[in-house]
Amino acid sequence: MKPTIREIDHVVIRAADPARLTRFYCDALGCTVEKEQPDIGLTQLRAGRSMIDLLAVGASIDRADSGTPGTGRNMDHVCLRVEEYDPPRLIAHLTSHGARIGPEGRRYGADGYGQSIYLFDPEGNMIELKGPPESARVTAL
Repeated sequence: MKPTIREIDHVVIRAADPARLTRFYCDALGCTVEKEQPDIGLTQLRAGRSMIDLLAVGASIDRADSGTPGTGRNMDHVCLRVEEYDPPRLIAHLTSHGARIGPEGRRYGADGYGQSIYLFDPEGNMIELKGPPESARVTAL
């Protein structure tokens, strides 16, 4: 049976400094801590309907072959769909939290084409913030 994919459930990021990344994802991006499992080195953050799991390097369930934190090579990127997309305000907010800002542009995603911006968290992981799809925009008369 072919599965029917509805949405991203979660992304796991290996973290050299899980507390630092937790602060960044919560303070800069608006995630919230949903569950902490210190016995296995896992902090699970709520990101809308999805989860971002931060896995401490060297934890019992960590796999060293999953990438190297701090190099931005422990995943390519995670794309988070945002409701309000105002690039100047987003950039000001994100840079105040230490984010390195990447390029903005028109990109294709789950809901079609729309504007998005790339940024990098404190350990070099790339995040894409995607605004509403073009088809959802209302044109003023």
